[in-house]
Amino acid sequence: MENVSCPFACSEDDEVVLTGRDLLHDLPGEFTVVRCRSCQLMRTNPRPTPEAIAHYYPDNYGPYIGTQVRPPNSDSHVKKWVKHLVKKVFNFNTTNLPPLPPGRLLEVGCASGAFLHKMASQGWHVQGIEISEKAAQSAVSHGYQVHVGPLETAPEPNDRFDLIVGWMVLEHLHDPIRALQKLHKCAKPNAWLVLSVPDAGSLEFRIFKERWYALQLPSHLQHFTVETLRRVLEAGNWKLARVCYQRVLTNLIASVGYFLRDNGCARLGAALINMPQKPAVWSYALYPLAWLLSAFGQTGRMTIWARPKS
Repeated sequence: MENVSCPFACSEDDEVVLTGRDLLHDLPGEFTVVRCRSCQLMRTNPRPTPEAIAHYYPDNYGPYIGTQVRPPNSDSHVKKWVKHLVKKVFNFNTTNLPPLPPGRLLEVGCASGAFLHKMASQGWHVQGIEISEKAAQSAVSHGYQVHVGPLETAPEPNDRFDLIVGWMVLEHLHDPIRALQKLHKCAKPNAWLVLSVPDAGSLEFRIFKERWYALQLPSHLQHFTVETLRRVLEAGNWKLARVCYQRVLTNLIASVGYFLRDNGCARLGAALINMPQKPAVWSYALYPLAWLLSAFGQTGRMTIWARPKS
């Protein structure tokens, strides 16, 4: 474990927000989230060192399993019908990407390669970065170029990228500002950066606190609100252009599950906790409620678009 100062080098003036444990894999230890009183950025401190963090990403880590490339037409007829209905009525878009013609794409934290596969099928030239060797090999087995290791060790690209994405990645990084600066060097002047992160400014976070599903201690090292994320982007040479609140109820459902499990309803709680790891028809059937909550910025997850600062 290491004790670290605020990434903005603010004076040492932190307040404790909460203390929690690893709810995702039930690994031992207690971990504290602090808030810098100067800039309001929240971070896990003390935190696992870069050398120790892999311990908290076992091979059965949900994103590694959930991003396996699936065979076409693997959805059931019911799920296909519900997805079609939701897309037609609500203009459903799971990725919230800017409208771009195919070009060069980099995915940071590509896991097992499902998104690379999807974008390659649409004509994009794709590359990935992934710290898990096993997950990366799954993506490589489908023919995709993936750097195995942290972003910090990734080589400079031969050509810059039109689009850089990271789905629930920035909060895992030990030095998000330095990472964003490196991505800025990899981007074309008119490129887009698209990142999704948990929203620690949401009502969910204030209600559930250490039981908030998106907290995910200790692998989540940073805990962003819209304003603190804007500041981190600016320090990393990016300018925030848009915030989209994701239309999903993953956080809410699993957080309720943690609460029920800890208050005598173990079976129902476990069922709700496992739902996000096995998305099915329910995720589309509940989409109208997710759509409503997103309109008020209260789904606990956000996707941002940013442009390189000149």
